[in-house]
Amino acid sequence: MNALSITEQVQSLGSCAKAASVGMARADTATRNRALRRLAALLRDNVASLQRDNASDLSRAEAAGLPAPMVDRLRLTPKVLETCAQGCEQLAAMPDVIGEVIGLRQQPSGIRVGQMRVPIGVFAMIYESRPNVTIEAASLSIKSGNACILRGGSEAIDSNKALARLVQQALTEAGLPADAVQLVQTTDREVVGQLITLPQFIDVVIPRGGKGLIERISRDARVPVIKHLDGNCHVYVDDPCDLEMALAVVDNAKTQKYSPCNAAEGLLVAQGVAAAFLPRIGAVFAAKGVEMRGCPKTLEILGQKSHSSPVDNGFLAMNPGAVVVPAQDSDWSEEYLAPIISIKVVAGLD
Repeated sequence: MNALSITEQVQSLGSCAKAASVGMARADTATRNRALRRLAALLRDNVASLQRDNASDLSRAEAAGLPAPMVDRLRLTPKVLETCAQGCEQLAAMPDVIGEVIGLRQQPSGIRVGQMRVPIGVFAMIYESRPNVTIEAASLSIKSGNACILRGGSEAIDSNKALARLVQQALTEAGLPADAVQLVQTTDREVVGQLITLPQFIDVVIPRGGKGLIERISRDARVPVIKHLDGNCHVYVDDPCDLEMALAVVDNAKTQKYSPCNAAEGLLVAQGVAAAFLPRIGAVFAAKGVEMRGCPKTLEILGQKSHSSPVDNGFLAMNPGAVVVPAQDSDWSEEYLAPIISIKVVAGLD
């Protein structure tokens, strides 16, 4: 595809999205919710065909030597698709905030002034890897009465196309414009450069991905950008706390799935509960094959005072599969996307 045809395609995406945004802003709550529930049904009805398209992406990713966590992010399992369907239904069940007035204040003149929630218009989301983001972004766009242009990663192109077709089918069957959700059909990176310079069509750009992508979008965009930068997720266990709840939260935060960017990579434990909590969560991690990289106090509690000689305090004897090693400075900011977690005992919340 040459540069001219890319320009034409991007212009078409923008103009169609702008036109569709008018219809979305006018659509009532029941219609938008109907589209979301229909999308949920279509996802459940098309699991087999979606997995066939997904298999093409997985084969290419594995052949290209993508790291295992990246391949895992691409995978559309029945569980992942069911989670997407449930998300659509949960959004449909939520109250509609469009038209809500907040911050209403009486002025000295007698006039009341406030802010009304209205659709933005058109947003473009540029994201990597996970094809379920296509459904997340589309469903949020429908619920909020906006139109959107989605540009997923090239590694998930077949999966994203299949999902986008279901979104447009749901929109059409609900009586909404199909162009309210459009997926960029080419993997050419030039599309991104042009999308983010079209303020006449696009009201805001949302990059979702690695630091390099977000820095590029922030640098080159001529429309507003909603962004985050690098970072990872930590869980803090306070003193005092409900230890059973803390155990369940930390276990879920780390082991529910290792590859997403919202998986916990660091665990901070207040010193007052560390002796009671760490052996219990350590046993969970040991059973699930999670490597623990700990600070000196963590190593002491979990039975490894030095780099070489474990201390027989019962934990290692009871959990022979446990891997507990000293943390390096880099571990406190590392995003593992793998069954590894850094653990540090801290004085408290401050």
